[in-house]
Amino acid sequence: MELKLMSIIDETIALFGDDLKFSALTPANIIAAMLSSLLCGVIIYLVYRFCYRGVVYSDNFNILLVMITSITGFIIMTISSNVVLSLGMVGALSIVRFRSAIKDPLDIGFLFWSIAAGITAGAGLYFVAVLGTVIISIIYIVFSMLKKTKRNYLLIVHYTDAAEDNIDAVLGGMKYRLKNKTKTGETNEITIEIKVKNNDTSGLSRFKGIEGVTSVTLLEYNGEYMN
Repeated sequence: MELKLMSIIDETIALFGDDLKFSALTPANIIAAMLSSLLCGVIIYLVYRFCYRGVVYSDNFNILLVMITSITGFIIMTISSNVVLSLGMVGALSIVRFRSAIKDPLDIGFLFWSIAAGITAGAGLYFVAVLGTVIISIIYIVFSMLKKTKRNYLLIVHYTDAAEDNIDAVLGGMKYRLKNKTKTGETNEITIEIKVKNNDTSGLSRFKGIEGVTSVTLLEYNGEYMN
């Protein structure tokens, strides 16, 4: 593989000759690209930090987003300025493997966002990189606010057989979806999915007042994880 790569590089040098010199890299371009990629990374960092609604917030992952944006920026600068270095870098990066579990699917979108911003800034499209980052930030913030007003919860109630009729009466006045029901001897457990606006869970105290109810547990639910 390395011999093939070296032969390709040698053939490219022989074909293009002096045209393979750095043509676009100047101190001003380097500073502009790095500053724009850093600005995009900081915007992504702030959006992830203050609007994240996943299970567990990771500050290390958030810092990684800033690093990825800046690193991608100077990699693209190198690739776009010199054909030989671009071929060598493609060969070097092809042997790199990263194995890290992504706990929240939304994190994949942030990773792709950071890479896209770094590519755009490294290619010299500074205004596009910053403007695109701002627009995506606004879109994410709007959807986060809409999601925050109405959230899904899992309600888990443990009760005895004597409380069955009262439980059914309370559930009759609610909109819910039954997820699971388990009976062990005279003890019952039901798990239902409900939607609550503005985190108002005061109405759930009705279950605690029923004689025969041993425990009431409320978990926030997003479809895959619970917190």
